[in-house]
Amino acid sequence: MRFLSFSSGSCGNCYLLLHEEEGCATSGVLIDAGVSIRRMKKILESQSLDLDCFQSVLVTHDHGDHIRNLGSICKRLSRPVYTTSILQDALAWHPFTRLEIGGCRRDLLPRVWNPVAEGIEVQYFEVPHDATQTVGYAIRCEGRLFVLMTDLGHVTDEAMEWARKADTVVVESNFDVDMLLGGSYPHYLKMRICQGAGHLSNDACGDAIRQFMHPGLKNLFLCHLSGNNNTPRLAYDSARAVLEELGVDPGTVHLRVLERGIPSPLLLL
Repeated sequence: MRFLSFSSGSCGNCYLLLHEEEGCATSGVLIDAGVSIRRMKKILESQSLDLDCFQSVLVTHDHGDHIRNLGSICKRLSRPVYTTSILQDALAWHPFTRLEIGGCRRDLLPRVWNPVAEGIEVQYFEVPHDATQTVGYAIRCEGRLFVLMTDLGHVTDEAMEWARKADTVVVESNFDVDMLLGGSYPHYLKMRICQGAGHLSNDACGDAIRQFMHPGLKNLFLCHLSGNNNTPRLAYDSARAVLEELGVDPGTVHLRVLERGIPSPLLLL
């Protein structure tokens, strides 16, 4: 399995998970569509890939930084879009997607493995966030488990259980508490972010890592950092301190920050 972050944060969220088998064509799934097709194509070409490397799209929720370019993908690439029936109904009316989503709609069934690309299956789980509905994904491929949970006010028991079984976890580390509370945001926005249905702080992310860390975890990626209330260094140092506290050998877990507007390398998981 390989993973690429095109961008992570309120400026746009979009990730790629690839399954590569020797002697077989690459299959893949795009998670969210917050960057343009043009930018996506340019980044893929830098990795000797093209837009044919993914066969479907998963959607976590209906906020613009996650679906801004989903309508274009449906119109130009006609890729099936998988998410819950609740979110599909919302996308059918959303100004970014309502004219294009119809023929691409694929509803995920709850609590079962749904095939979304060759060799790739997913289950979704709900997380608390102030969208129509927000879900995380457990993605299974060749016996490996990849879990993504972004835009969540707190980590639910179900999300924690998935993370405790995963080889790779992508988890939000959105804000530093002191930067948020001491910053220039109006009070209502600060409360929206930090009161349980907004975003996950560095400290809360660290608490979650303490609970889901297990010997099989190989990759830990921090996503959706705030541009105003966090820095990559603060997020990284917070998570690294937790791993050190738990006695985790730095060589056993690949810890990485997925940065705003900056693509990651194509990472082997």
